[in-house]
Amino acid sequence: MANVQHIVPCLWFDTQAEEAAKYYTGIFDGGRINQVSYYTEAGKEQHGKEPGSVLTVEFEINGQTFTALNGGPHFKFNEAVSFQVMCESQQEVDRYWTKLGEGGDPAAQQCGWLKDKFGVSWQIVPRVMIEMLKDSQSARSQRAMAAMMGMKKLDIAALQRAYAG
Repeated sequence: MANVQHIVPCLWFDTQAEEAAKYYTGIFDGGRINQVSYYTEAGKEQHGKEPGSVLTVEFEINGQTFTALNGGPHFKFNEAVSFQVMCESQQEVDRYWTKLGEGGDPAAQQCGWLKDKFGVSWQIVPRVMIEMLKDSQSARSQRAMAAMMGMKKLDIAALQRAYAG
């Protein structure tokens, strides 16, 4: 029996669901589009979409399944929900920061957060930073936090220097 994911994030797009799914699957290793469904004549009075246009795209990145929905212009993404990309190296941080930030909103970049060209928020996080910030009472952790707060893209070496004192 296949592994069934019980919680699948659904991302609401105006008309860019397929474009976004292709974009994300091209950034993450092993990304793939699993299924595409299309609007039909049924319900056209409510949805207003042309029959045959893309309704949903199920895609997978890093083992996480997502649904991209072409629901119309009614809703927009905001920073209240973001996706964390846990990175093992500065090379990974740099890669995801560059790829996901391409065409996004530079004003929305702070402390490892960025907004991509579709308006989706991402946190590009070095795993080592999580360890540094665990003990919020230590001077080392507080120095790392202060360093992080001044960064846009997170710099592992600078965070480690701050942590070490």
